Amino acid sequence: MLTVPEAARKVGRDPETVRRWIRSGRLRSQKVGTQHLIDEEDLAAVAQVRATERPKWLRTTHSGRPMPDSVGLIRELRATR
Repeated sequence: MLTVPEAARKVGRDPETVRRWIRSGRLRSQKVGTQHLIDEEDLAAVAQVRATERPKWLRTTHSGRPMPDSVGLIRELRATR
């Protein structure tokens, strides 16, 4: 079981993003006192879906071509430095 900050570090997201996933019902958690505890398997499932999910309007450009992977390009550039 992970706390919200631990879960956020594990998936490389902001803790508030993890809290939003919990509030929206996308991520199950157990509340113990004031802390939400998250099962690692539930977190992995949500993180996997969120990583591949892209809104429809971001899948193609205005001309209908597939949207370039700008995040991947930035990661490549950073890796070469």
